[in-house]
Amino acid sequence: MQLRIPEGYKAKLDLRETEVAIKKLKDYFENALAYELYLTRVSAPLFVKPETGLNDNLNGTERAVAFDIADDNHAIVEVIHSLAKWKRMALGRYEFGINEGLYTDMNAIRRDEELDNLHSIYVDQWDWEKVITKDMRNTEFLEKTVKQIYRAFIRTQNYITEEYPVLEKWLPDEIYFVTSQELLDSYPELTAKERENKICEEKKAVFVMQIGGALSNGERHDGRAPDYDDWSLNGDILFWNPLLGSAFELSSMGIRVDEEVLEKQLEIAGCPERRELAFHKGVLERQLPYTIGGGIGQSRICMYFLQKAHIGEVQASIWPQEMIDACEAVHVHLL
Repeated sequence: MQLRIPEGYKAKLDLRETEVAIKKLKDYFENALAYELYLTRVSAPLFVKPETGLNDNLNGTERAVAFDIADDNHAIVEVIHSLAKWKRMALGRYEFGINEGLYTDMNAIRRDEELDNLHSIYVDQWDWEKVITKDMRNTEFLEKTVKQIYRAFIRTQNYITEEYPVLEKWLPDEIYFVTSQELLDSYPELTAKERENKICEEKKAVFVMQIGGALSNGERHDGRAPDYDDWSLNGDILFWNPLLGSAFELSSMGIRVDEEVLEKQLEIAGCPERRELAFHKGVLERQLPYTIGGGIGQSRICMYFLQKAHIGEVQASIWPQEMIDACEAVHVHLL
């Protein structure tokens, strides 16, 4: 458990104001995102069968919450980590066309998460995905999509600060693009997280690209599963959080693997056996559409725009008693 509360911190909205503001903020951003990316809202599963290969393996070490279903011959199912793969299959099944997409209200449990100001075992995000062509699998299209999402962030900032004038505007007019290798070249003496802090403090809003593959120092900027994002065409949206004095991740996204990239990344990750799973066969046999997609943290957005010091101020979850007591001692009220 890690906890860091800014000295002299006091929430700008009380508990009931916060609950009302959360609803306003989520509703507004959801509509803004759907407008910018031309998305249709769909229903999504809370759990999937592991043999489908649909669950997100994250960094490959996290344990999924699993249970058996009595009325299905005690088949084992897993609570999702995210819907990165399911969305791609859904786009094909629902026959979405080029430049059409979907989004869903995703809820997940990540039991191995290290709890701190930003991380909870409960994950809520807008998972979105769009159909593209193979020709659209390039950096230019990725950056164009990021700019569309950033417009939704700017519109949301303008809306919520009008609703609650006590809140400040922290975002710049434009988002800055940089690759993970460029960050390493600029700050070779710093760790990956320190490099993110450095660039975010300077630029305020940053999209760090190309995450998952090895850099020139032999290390990875951050972990990524090998079977959904193309490591050369993905990235994280990071904002500078002046309250916490650190970079603040709001979204992970990217252009998804095609058949060639999936083969390559499975080999690099040492898990070629995944080729036999249903999802992976669909990609390798070109039965699934080419897509771009990502997840945008709902509680992260609320925490950032409502200028809260702890994610537990905007979501109800489970916290160690030690953390609860430490927060109460400095008047940080967890939901």
